[in-house]
Amino acid sequence: MTAGPLAGYRILEVGTMLAGPYATMMLADLGAEVIKLEPPGGDISRQVGDSYFASINRGKVSVCLELSTEDGQRRLHELVARSHALLVNLKPSAIRRLGLTYDALRSHNERIVCVAITGSGLSAGDDPAFDYIVQAATGVAALTGDPDGPPMLPGYSAADNSTGLVAALGLLALLASGRGGQVEVALRDVMLSQLNYRAAAYLNEGTRPRRSPFGAHSYYVPAQLFATADGYLALFITHDGFWRSFAGEAGIDGFATMAQRVARRDEVLATVSAVLATDTAAGWEARLRPLGVPAAAVRTLPEALDAAPEVVVTAGEYRLVGSPVRVAGYEPAYRPAPRLGSGSYS
Repeated sequence: MTAGPLAGYRILEVGTMLAGPYATMMLADLGAEVIKLEPPGGDISRQVGDSYFASINRGKVSVCLELSTEDGQRRLHELVARSHALLVNLKPSAIRRLGLTYDALRSHNERIVCVAITGSGLSAGDDPAFDYIVQAATGVAALTGDPDGPPMLPGYSAADNSTGLVAALGLLALLASGRGGQVEVALRDVMLSQLNYRAAAYLNEGTRPRRSPFGAHSYYVPAQLFATADGYLALFITHDGFWRSFAGEAGIDGFATMAQRVARRDEVLATVSAVLATDTAAGWEARLRPLGVPAAAVRTLPEALDAAPEVVVTAGEYRLVGSPVRVAGYEPAYRPAPRLGSGSYS
């Protein structure tokens, strides 16, 4: 078995809760040595629960440092001198106060890559930037849910997880350049970026986004959730070839082009809804999948995990979802999350 693609790289993390630790865990899964620098009381996420902490901190080493002290700063600088990158997610004022920027550390390692995850940028203030707050502030919540109901939040930490992945990308990009420097990734910017075509429609055409029943797509028809005889089906018809296959199986005539389906959206949705109600979600999935039509029964998380046992790995005493990045010839070791202060450094 080959070494991980990031073997030989040392990444320091001053991470709290989710976004930062998730970013560095992705790097640890790919073979990087990740040293988690924690205050004596530990990352606050340790207080949430052991399985929570394990889910975003496997494969790391924990070193206790009190960064507000002279000794803590000395030890930080020693580590920086022997590391490739430092990733931190704290308030901007704390990042600067603790000397966790490239400008503060470059004298100890000119090639260190410093990544700062914040709410709105290092130069912004310290307004709270927790996941749900960011989703509310960037329009995500307003776009989610039934149009006749209140705005909704998705059932997982979309802003934190997305920002963690973008931060890992930014870190690797600068690392690949061979230069040191500062990378900034803001939760606000990540979520606005992910509203790409929605934002573009407003900025260029003045189209104000709105919620649609069953999460209907604004461009494709039919592309949404549909009630069936038992359960809900996600159907995502993005081009006319998919429609021909679906319509043939469903016994629907007409609406041959996407332009026609968009222009007659209500009629199309009524027709499709009536047909899908004649079979179960599982039944439609079984009928449409062999035809290449994008369709899936809505599953619960337990049902989804049961259907994909290959994604579940063991890290110490915990069963977790493994890395989504698969590199040919390499299998992550999936070591357990570290006990507080159990690691050493040199």
